[in-house]
Amino acid sequence: MTGAKRSLLSHAFAGVLCLAGAFAAVTSAAAWEPEKPVELIIMGGAGGGTDQIARLLQGLIKEKALSPVAFVPINKDGESGAEALRYLQAKAGDNHTLIVTLNAFYTAPILQDDLDVDVGQFTPIGRMALDRFLLWVDATREDINNLDTFVAAVKASETGWTMGGTGSGQEDSVLIAMMEEALGVEFAYVAYPGGFAVAKALAKEQVDATVNNPAEQESFMRAGDTRALVQFTAERTDAFPDVPTAKELGHDIEYYFERSIFGPPGMSEEAQAWYAELFGALYQSDEWQAFCAEDGLDCLQWIEGDDLAAFHQAQLERHKAFFERVGGDALAGK
Repeated sequence: MTGAKRSLLSHAFAGVLCLAGAFAAVTSAAAWEPEKPVELIIMGGAGGGTDQIARLLQGLIKEKALSPVAFVPINKDGESGAEALRYLQAKAGDNHTLIVTLNAFYTAPILQDDLDVDVGQFTPIGRMALDRFLLWVDATREDINNLDTFVAAVKASETGWTMGGTGSGQEDSVLIAMMEEALGVEFAYVAYPGGFAVAKALAKEQVDATVNNPAEQESFMRAGDTRALVQFTAERTDAFPDVPTAKELGHDIEYYFERSIFGPPGMSEEAQAWYAELFGALYQSDEWQAFCAEDGLDCLQWIEGDDLAAFHQAQLERHKAFFERVGGDALAGK
């Protein structure tokens, strides 16, 4: 983690004083506010991108006294996202539990037939960001310096090319399946409990490549252990101006990682509005926007409530269509 990011996590900028005052003015007359600690459920493991985001938000809320109660981050990364979703569903009607999502919010209900969770019933609060994916390789592989040489190395591998990712049927395996379809290659998928573990595995040469988020790979990149080859975005990001997109290279692979806040089914409208006001104010803060810029997240549009529900439904349908095309059963078992 960079010094700048540590500063974001431990010291809020002075600009958030205005944020605190504005939020207090909006909520001072509110009919509802939390009365006991709020559980902030994290769908990923410690040190991963979702974990970093949740703890940054929790820290800003605490340091600027934006809530009368504490927000308590809790990691529930088991069963490729199913553990967190089951937990939130069991909290139906509770106004003191939230979840910070990743794309297992879509994939787990589709691929795990026995999950019996309808995420469409969860209460949409707001979308904090769309995170980006990049293709990363071990920096010592001097023979791999672009996508063409990467594909050539995969096809020439006699022992099979290993791609590290977070869980079976989660967002990493979805993107890797997209790469297989578009590039005409096959990978062996190795699942790890979280994004940081994936990044560490690549740095230690335990896998051949990954499709990690910048926040998870950053410390290893800065140490010179790994490097990025391709971005799976519509355009090059400011954080990686010299790394081409897959689309630039003639491959229609574009995929994002949703960083949103949801509540359980049946959360009251008053609680939903309070949380949307809180996270909307955090979204506009200098601290959050600086974090997004440093890590290459897309934080250009805040959406909440019904708009977030519609965005979620569209993404859910997109994932269903992809799984039908490539075979959901095969993807879940990668």
